[in-house]
Amino acid sequence: MGAQLRVYKRRIRSVTATKKITKAMEMIAASRVVKAQRKVAASTPYAQELTRAVTAVGTGSNTKHPLTTQAETVTRSAVLLLTSDRGLAGAFNSNAIKAAEQLTERLEREGKQVDTYIVGRRGVAHYNFRERTIAESWTGFTDEPSYADAKKVAAPLIEAIVEKDAADGGVDELHIVFTEFVSMMTQTALDARLLPLSLEEVAAEAKPKGEILPLYDFEPSAEDVLDALLPRYVESRIYNALLQSAASKHAATRRAMKSATDNAGELIENLTRLANAARQAEITQEISEIVGGASALADATAGSDY
Repeated sequence: MGAQLRVYKRRIRSVTATKKITKAMEMIAASRVVKAQRKVAASTPYAQELTRAVTAVGTGSNTKHPLTTQAETVTRSAVLLLTSDRGLAGAFNSNAIKAAEQLTERLEREGKQVDTYIVGRRGVAHYNFRERTIAESWTGFTDEPSYADAKKVAAPLIEAIVEKDAADGGVDELHIVFTEFVSMMTQTALDARLLPLSLEEVAAEAKPKGEILPLYDFEPSAEDVLDALLPRYVESRIYNALLQSAASKHAATRRAMKSATDNAGELIENLTRLANAARQAEITQEISEIVGGASALADATAGSDY
């Protein structure tokens, strides 16, 4: 009985230590998600206005440009998957990876070759474990991405979309898969096509009701303007997606660590009850042995008197 009590106490100490760790991680994630939310709120208007500018140039000119013109025959697509460097975030990474795999399957059914670009160690590990080809990957900045990180990710993608020949690594369209931060309780994995832009859809989303879009003159030319806007557009959209993904990851970590902390508290209560029961049983057994021994001694003493 004493050995069982020691086992319960050892487990209680172990779970208590784990609870302290999960509680600390919950508090850290809670502080980080607030900062990430502020960055998302600050970057979203810039990305939206830049999209409006690209839409204005695209709709106001007849220039054929990779930013706004769909290829006659799409043979190769690039998919950028955003995951995290660390786990302990519930289904955050698995949902994003699942969305990327579904998008890849759909594109392949359409007869397109897919090049996969991945941000985050979790996504890289998933694809490497399954021996899937990765065009390029980036790690080490998913918790607090900067605009410089977005530029680093966007550079090879812009190069691939500008390249005309698929044999030299050129792609006809660019998709991104990331987790959108909706609220502290809701984060949604989704995919979106970055290039080429669907001008009708973007114009409908960006145009407020009743607003008349202005007419523009371009100097030196609409093509030069689109060339200048292409890297800025891709970088800003990727940066916003990185921030959305970071905020979603921190929110998912906070929720997962809170659940782990609550579960640890319940486990400690259950183990404490079991330990108390074991201690009470041990005390009862000791009392029974003492009483039995005293009774046997009294019986032996009474027998010797006769």
